[in-house]
Amino acid sequence: NFVWCSPTAEQKNKIEQTAQKILDVRKNYPNSTLAALYNESTMPDDLRQAHLENDLAVMEAYGFDKNFSEEEIVSALMILYKNLTEKI
Repeated sequence: NFVWCSPTAEQKNKIEQTAQKILDVRKNYPNSTLAALYNESTMPDDLRQAHLENDLAVMEAYGFDKNFSEEEIVSALMILYKNLTEKI
């Protein structure tokens, strides 16, 4: 039920690369739990940066402005979802 965009080959490649970077960075912390890695106050800086790069790649594929707030992103996704479900 998640509305996925239609990324270009270049955008898809960038998303794949940034997603892989997240996995690669997480390998640097083999003794850390996901809870520790994803705790807002203890998340390692390199993991936070990898997620930011991935977020920006995905936002670009959706055509969203990189300065969109979380509220604006959710609103835009809900509009896409509404448009998709109205066609069914």
